[in-house]
Amino acid sequence: MYLRLGTRKVLVVSSPTSVEECFTKNGIVFANRPVTLAGKLLNYDNSTVGFSSYGEYWRNLRRLTTQEFFSQSRIATFTGIRQDEVHVLLKQLFWDYRDEQVAPVKVELKSKFTEIVFNIAMRMVTGKRNYRKDVGLFRDTLSEVMELLGNSNLADYLQVFQWVKRKMVRLKKEMDKFLQFLVDEHRKIGREKGGKKPLIDVMLLLQKTEPDMFTDKTIKAVILTILAAATETSTVAIEWAMSLPLNHPESTRKVSTEIDTLVGQGRLLEEQDLPKLTYLQKVVDETSRLYPPAPFLLPHESLQDSTVCGFDVPHVAGQFMGNSQGP
Repeated sequence: MYLRLGTRKVLVVSSPTSVEECFTKNGIVFANRPVTLAGKLLNYDNSTVGFSSYGEYWRNLRRLTTQEFFSQSRIATFTGIRQDEVHVLLKQLFWDYRDEQVAPVKVELKSKFTEIVFNIAMRMVTGKRNYRKDVGLFRDTLSEVMELLGNSNLADYLQVFQWVKRKMVRLKKEMDKFLQFLVDEHRKIGREKGGKKPLIDVMLLLQKTEPDMFTDKTIKAVILTILAAATETSTVAIEWAMSLPLNHPESTRKVSTEIDTLVGQGRLLEEQDLPKLTYLQKVVDETSRLYPPAPFLLPHESLQDSTVCGFDVPHVAGQFMGNSQGP
């Protein structure tokens, strides 16, 4: 569907077939990102991997995050961190509700999921759990940033809505203050010899050999991408994965039976157990299909004229938004 929203021309893509065509046949054509106020103010002048334009800079960022954060070997390296944080959460739940053993009690889990995911991401990026007051403030700021990114920004379509810009400027200052502190702290203490290097130390090491590419702005942009994307999407996915089986008792029973049979009740479930828990994997897959963490993809921009599902799309038709399910 081709629309004009204020000053922008938008192509809305909502069916699986059209989305697939945009990412396969026209993958390079729609690889670019539109220039938005959120990208400029909240993503370091479109320096994050999600908002940067298609080109050499974007390829370098993608290669860095893939190799140093999302590769199978790197993920396996941080298994201990994830296990530690899960144990911390379980102990916290036990001590918080140890006196409520008679009657069922309500447990608000979303904030706890947010905390555990954020702590895992922080330890992977910085190498340590932070208990400073600044971390709580940054997490609150990050929530506001994600809320703005998740909503349509009226200032991108009509210039009269400048109050949104003022809010973004405030959030940018608060966010940058904390991220710059992380960079300066690690630069000051230096890189630890041996052991697992957190992502920020890897980037500071690359800064010495490629200073033009890995500036402080780029390093902060990568840290922001990891902390923001990991915290928000993982929290939403875990919340849905917990709530949906509870609303379907038969599925809950099957998951419990599978875990009791293949893992047993004498120890906690560990990551190496997951490949054999096929029903649990199907529950997670179905949860992601029904309730994806983000209902819309980040907007793309066409680099040239193209054809989508038999319709001609001019290159000036800047954005398209994709949904994981058909209407």
